[in-house]
Amino acid sequence: MYSMLLESGAAQTGGTGGSMIMTILMLAVWLVIMYFLLIRPQKKQQKQMDALRDSVKPGDNIMTTGGFYGVVLDVVDDTVIVEFGNNKNCRIPMHKNAIAEVERDEETEESK
Repeated sequence: MYSMLLESGAAQTGGTGGSMIMTILMLAVWLVIMYFLLIRPQKKQQKQMDALRDSVKPGDNIMTTGGFYGVVLDVVDDTVIVEFGNNKNCRIPMHKNAIAEVERDEETEESK
C-alpha cells in the first residue's frame, strides 16, 4: 500500500513539472501576442507622429493638443512659434510635442 502511494506521488510530481513548463510556455505565447497587438502598433504610431512633428515648417496650419488652430511662423529646434487667430499680435512659442495635427497648404503640396 505504501509503495502505491509513493508511485502515485512520483507520477504527480512528474505531471506537475510538465504542467509548469506548459504554463510558462503559454505565458510566453501570450506575451508575444500582446506585444504584437498593443506595444508594436503604439511604437509605430509614435514614430509617425515624430516624423510629422519633425516635418513642420513655416506656413503650415496646425492643431495643438489643446484644440487650438494656428499657423506656424518659425521653427527653432524643438520649439515652434505659432500665430493664433486673426490677431497678428497673438504669437506663442510652444514645444513641438504640443502639435496634434498638421495641415499643409494645397499649393505647396501640388508643387512637389
